Amino acid sequence: MTQRGKSPIKDKPLRAPGQSLDEQRFDLFYDKLLAPFFVALMLVMIAALEWWRCFHHAPPSPVVFTAFALFAAGYTALQFWRLRPRLRQLRLAAEGEKAVGQYLERLRESGYQVFHDVMGTGFSVDHVIIGQGGVFTIETKTRSKPAKSDARVEFDGERITVAGIEPDRDAIVQAKAQANWLRQLLAESTGRQLKVRPVILFPGWFVTQSRGSMRDVWVLEPKALPGFLGNEPPILKDEEIRLASFHLSRFIRVEEQRRSGTG
Repeated sequence: MTQRGKSPIKDKPLRAPGQSLDEQRFDLFYDKLLAPFFVALMLVMIAALEWWRCFHHAPPSPVVFTAFALFAAGYTALQFWRLRPRLRQLRLAAEGEKAVGQYLERLRESGYQVFHDVMGTGFSVDHVIIGQGGVFTIETKTRSKPAKSDARVEFDGERITVAGIEPDRDAIVQAKAQANWLRQLLAESTGRQLKVRPVILFPGWFVTQSRGSMRDVWVLEPKALPGFLGNEPPILKDEEIRLASFHLSRFIRVEEQRRSGTG
């Protein structure tokens, strides 16, 4: 008897941009839509069979099965109608994270280490970059642009408005919380206090800000990020970059093993 083989890959690969959003979309589709669809399909087939028996003078009982089939089909259609906006939102967000992630990969040429979809407890950091300019958490906000009104993001240092509307979820609070979490994580694992700057990117939007608004949080269009990084004075040595990158990559892999139950 041949022995069962073991994978030669010891460490799981690092996560891809938008991976947690893709997982949410899959779970939402499978749990809320796919299962009811197959139930409805099965009942429709049973109802069709009963009607066939009826027309061929077999002992029929199609009414009950038809009622179940109509109920299941109606439930599936209702679920699809209710979940369609959320699925569309997750798709848009995932596409934005992937586009930004591909753009951030170019920063490796400037010596930055790039990480995607860093999972915390009950949340994820879209991207993390580590280089001479420091450590940065990046939150991607992908929004549909209005057809007629001004497609502009404005930041005054305290609040963000998108096309003149303040979003329900405070992105500034979210970004600062993510940066603080990563700072504590690196402090515990490396024993060093590294400054972590939160960044919020709005792909495809024109971003304006008032003077002095970028002290604590950067709110930018992705193409503006390299310029801001280039203006930052070097604060991390190569040794610190390697140290922080190593500990963050180990955290990501351990967390992935824990989530998959293989740790």
